[in-house]
Amino acid sequence: MKVAVFSARSYDREALDKANAAHGHDLRYIEAALAPQTAAMAAACEGACIFVNDRADADTLQALSAQGVRLLALRCSGFNHVDVPAAQDLGLALTRVAEYSPYSVAEHTVALLLALNRHLLQATRQARSGNFALDGLIGSDLHGKTVGIIGVGRIGSVLARILQGFGCRILANDVVHDPAFEAAGHRYVPLATLAAESDVISLHCPLTDATRHLIDARFLGHCKPGLLLVNTSRGAVLDTAAALQALDAGRIAGLALDVYEFEAGVFFEDRSASAHQDPLLAALQQHPKVVLTGHQGFFTREAMHDIAESVLAQFSAFARNMPLPGRVP
Repeated sequence: MKVAVFSARSYDREALDKANAAHGHDLRYIEAALAPQTAAMAAACEGACIFVNDRADADTLQALSAQGVRLLALRCSGFNHVDVPAAQDLGLALTRVAEYSPYSVAEHTVALLLALNRHLLQATRQARSGNFALDGLIGSDLHGKTVGIIGVGRIGSVLARILQGFGCRILANDVVHDPAFEAAGHRYVPLATLAAESDVISLHCPLTDATRHLIDARFLGHCKPGLLLVNTSRGAVLDTAAALQALDAGRIAGLALDVYEFEAGVFFEDRSASAHQDPLLAALQQHPKVVLTGHQGFFTREAMHDIAESVLAQFSAFARNMPLPGRVP
C-alpha cells in the first residue's frame, strides 16, 4: 500500500522502515506538516500517516481525499486535531495508536517532577559556572506527599505505581473508575478534593471539549499552597496564562510542561535561530520556576517501536479488508 507519511523526521523513518520489513508498504516520507497546501504531496497514495500537530480539519481532509487517500492513520493516541465528522462524511477510515509503552510518558513525568522539585536545571547551570552554593536549591521529599493524578488510563496507572514506590499517597480523578486501581490502595476523589489535598498534580487526560482549560485560574485558586503541577498530556488541558499568573502570585510553586497549548508549528522543530513569536512561550522559557521540554514524553525506543508496529499493522489490515485496530471512533 502506498502511504504518505507527513511530518516525517529521521527517527520516524528509522522506526517505520525497521517495522515495515514485515509489511512491505511503499512509504513516502514528507517532512512538511499536513495542511491544505501540502495535501497534494499525497498524490496517488491510498493512505496517509500524520502526527499530533498536523492539521486535519475539514478542508485538509477534503484535499487528502481528492488525492485518493482512503485511510488516515495517526501515529499518536490523541485525535483532538482531527475533524472526525468530516472524515466520516468523506468515507475516510481513521485510526490511532491505541496503545504504546505507557512507561515512556510516565517515566518522563517523574523526571520532570524531580527536576522541578530539586531545582536540577538551576543547580546544573550554577555548577557549570563553578558555583556550588546550595542557596535557593532546597527541595522536598516526595515520600509522604500526596500526588493527584487527573486521568488514570494506562499512563496514569503506571505513574501511580512508580510514585507509590516513592512512598506517595495517590489521589485520582477520572470519569471511569478502575477497581484494580482502588485495590492498590489509591482513591478516586472529586476535582475539588484533589486540588485541596495534593502537593503534586499530574495531568494525563485526553483533550476534549470537557477538559479544555480544565486547569484554569479558578482551579488553581483552590489548590494547596506550594503545589507542583506537571502536564504531559495535551497542552490545552492547562490554561497556560493562568498557570503563569499563579506562579508569579506564589499560589503554586512550580510548573513542569512537556506540552504547550500553542505548540503547533514550534515543537518538533529547531527554532533556536528564530526570534520569539509567542510571548507566552517566551515567558515559560525564561521563568525560573518552569521546567519545559518539547513534547518528548513518548520518545523512547520502546514507544517508537510500538507506534511504528501499530501504524503499519493498520495499513496492512486495511489492504486486506480486515477490521482496523485502533479505529476511530
